[in-house]
Amino acid sequence: MMKLKPSFFFFFFFFTLLASLIAATENDLEEETATNPLIQETCRKANLNVQYGFCLAALQSAPDSLCADFLRELGLISVKLVRDNITSTRCYIKYLLRDIKAGPYVRLRLDDCLDIYSDSLLAVKRIIKDYQSKRYGYANMEMSSVLDAAMACEDGFEQEEGLMSPLMKRNDNLYMLSAMALTIINMLLF
Repeated sequence: MMKLKPSFFFFFFFFTLLASLIAATENDLEEETATNPLIQETCRKANLNVQYGFCLAALQSAPDSLCADFLRELGLISVKLVRDNITSTRCYIKYLLRDIKAGPYVRLRLDDCLDIYSDSLLAVKRIIKDYQSKRYGYANMEMSSVLDAAMACEDGFEQEEGLMSPLMKRNDNLYMLSAMALTIINMLLF
């Protein structure tokens, strides 16, 4: 008669445990990737201006997006994502300005971007008021200025040959978030 070794039982127990963990993780992933159909539909329509994957990821990152039942709710969520990006980037610029290694040209560009982002934050506060009052035309104009602000900040760094913008990714994100919000505002406008 063949005797089973304790290592066999350990291996069997470990394999069973691992299989159950993998199954549980797959179930968790299915729940995590559950997408509100309204988000998918909105991002498909916005795909001309914003990458579909970016749109999905951005809107899904907002905790209340899964519960959004109307395009108007998603629009407000998208405007708040713009606001959060601007707030975070302003803090990051202030952090970079405290860095003594930044040269004078970079510091000047960062100061310009800080002003641009500060103005954009004020614009987003007006956008939220206009949006909540269903004045989508005004919200549209203001959001267009925020979209332009992201490009203006980036353009300042491109004036110096060979200089890499420390805000490139953040400016790109603001541009995409603004384009997404603008697209949703336009859907409500027409």
